[in-house]
Amino acid sequence: MQRFQPLVGRLALVLTALSWLFAVAATPASAEVPAAEGEPIQIVALGDSLTQGYGVDPGKAFPEQLQAALREDGMNVVVENAGVSGDTTSGGLSRLDWSVPDTADLVIVELGANDALRGIAPEITRKNLDEILRRLTERGQKVVFAGMLAPPNMGADYGRTFNAIYPELAKKYPVTFYPFFLEGVAAESDLNQADGMHPTAEGVEKIVASMKPVIEKALSSETASQ
Repeated sequence: MQRFQPLVGRLALVLTALSWLFAVAATPASAEVPAAEGEPIQIVALGDSLTQGYGVDPGKAFPEQLQAALREDGMNVVVENAGVSGDTTSGGLSRLDWSVPDTADLVIVELGANDALRGIAPEITRKNLDEILRRLTERGQKVVFAGMLAPPNMGADYGRTFNAIYPELAKKYPVTFYPFFLEGVAAESDLNQADGMHPTAEGVEKIVASMKPVIEKALSSETASQ
């Protein structure tokens, strides 16, 4: 009988190990399986033809190129194109509620170029942009506010009043401010179409490269929560 005692002891150890494994297997699956990747961060680009992609091939507009660039950096994002060619700040305000859903995590506001080109009174532009920023921030949405500059042919007084709108509103609301949407692209013939106003696909690529760090910084708290 004694010669079977070592075998019995080993069998007891095996049974003990198996009972431990069964206990682990019985624990909830959520304790073992990493959480699934969250829903993509939703970005909406609200703007005019500069956002919409006037004159560039499909997939080469600002929202599409921005989405591709952010994804290359490993960010789980979807960038929706809410640009309308010819839109003014009045048009952007009038369609805000249906162009920008409450579910958007971040909104890029790019409006005002057509106001300046049409000589719309700066106080109207200011009032519209003020209301857009107020509504978005009251919703609790993050905002990247892109500035615009009046063309020189509008005159010094108009330009001074118009150009001041953007930095002043950026101080009023908790937004991320990008001073000039066309920075590094405006007046560069090789980066603009024949009309001299709308960027080529290469011009859009440069805008995206310049704005991407600003947008990623604004999104940092969103990505941390995903």
